[in-house]
Amino acid sequence: MSSAEGPSEFLVISKGYWDEDKSPEQIQAAIDAFYKWHDVLVAQGKMISGQRLQPAKMVVSKHGITDGPFAETKEVIGGYWHFIANSLEEAAALAAQNPCLACGLSLEIRPIEPKTCSAFDRTTETPPSRKK
Repeated sequence: MSSAEGPSEFLVISKGYWDEDKSPEQIQAAIDAFYKWHDVLVAQGKMISGQRLQPAKMVVSKHGITDGPFAETKEVIGGYWHFIANSLEEAAALAAQNPCLACGLSLEIRPIEPKTCSAFDRTTETPPSRKK
């Protein structure tokens, strides 16, 4: 996915757990290296800072508000930030440099859709039965 109009914004979602065989010192070294890497990319205008997420959560739907219990997930979401890049491939290449990958975390990169939503367009929310 390339942008003919210039750089686009990409959501980066940090997922997973630290490797069980890594010591706290190894994990902390990766975290420290992450923040150095993060600060360089923010200064270069290639990253927009995000946040770590707390474990508390609620789900809001047409059925109301639910505060648990939730089905256990293998891919817990730990935080998010944004890349500014010319393509999904460029954003993934930036993500591949994240020092925390070596300690077990994985990253999901998603292009931000600049258009407003329409029920007549095929989107991520369109049911599979209607995407044909």
